[in-house]
Amino acid sequence: MPRIKVGQENSGNIELYYEDHGTGKPVVLIHGWPLSGRSWEKQVPALLDAGHRVITYDRRGFGDSSKPTFGYDYDTFADDLHSLMTELNLREATLVGFSMGGGEVARYIGTYGSERVSKAVFMAAIPPFLLKTPDNPAGVDGGVFEGIKKAIAADRPAFLTKFFADFYNVDVLGGKQISDEVVRLSWNVGAGASPKGTLDCVSAWLTDFRKDLQRFTVPTLVVHGDADRILPLAATGTPTQTAINGSRLVVVKGGPHGLNWTHAEEVNRELLAFVEQASGARAGT
Repeated sequence: MPRIKVGQENSGNIELYYEDHGTGKPVVLIHGWPLSGRSWEKQVPALLDAGHRVITYDRRGFGDSSKPTFGYDYDTFADDLHSLMTELNLREATLVGFSMGGGEVARYIGTYGSERVSKAVFMAAIPPFLLKTPDNPAGVDGGVFEGIKKAIAADRPAFLTKFFADFYNVDVLGGKQISDEVVRLSWNVGAGASPKGTLDCVSAWLTDFRKDLQRFTVPTLVVHGDADRILPLAATGTPTQTAINGSRLVVVKGGPHGLNWTHAEEVNRELLAFVEQASGARAGT
């Protein structure tokens, strides 16, 4: 399995597992919490069939990557992504961040600029700033995140069961646009993640990406469902589009958080159209 070293913990290397397929301009797919690169199952074939090089990787602590006890913050996550971009010598790449992965996209460009990046996509993503503060009244009260931490610490597998029910809006879409087997697959992947990494990432969700978004000069697409129970559109997708000049917001009607599976056809259509758009063009408003 292809891996790159991004650090060291005691006697063991910290390595990221990645997959690199196809040819053409690269599209880097960055997964959400607590999943892995396997969560892009509906997008990878569509991108490959359209003639793109597709790279997925597992965030540290998740999937088949190493599971260290530290480094679960967005500065480190952005450094890990930079290591991958550098190791593979990626140029003119489109970065696609789903949910928590949107934070990597924001912090990567905020830190390293867009020398290697031609486009960016935020899909059901976490920016610009989740925490409710005096200057961010649309955010979520901090007590909610403390409750999530307590629930994970008390019974992580049970928490994941409730989480994925809301992730896919199973009560509405179950048996129609999402099967029990897909939900079970997601649970299995999430349950296999690092318990400490799963918990520590909750604190990372409170990262303020507003200054990072100010550095965006590349065409940017924001895709979000209007029925997202995990990261509500009004607190994330809409203000992200507002913060990035020239970006475009696509609202998927009835789309839950996991819309890249439940609404894959619509999501793929928008994603492919954007990736194949001439690089010099802005995304529009």
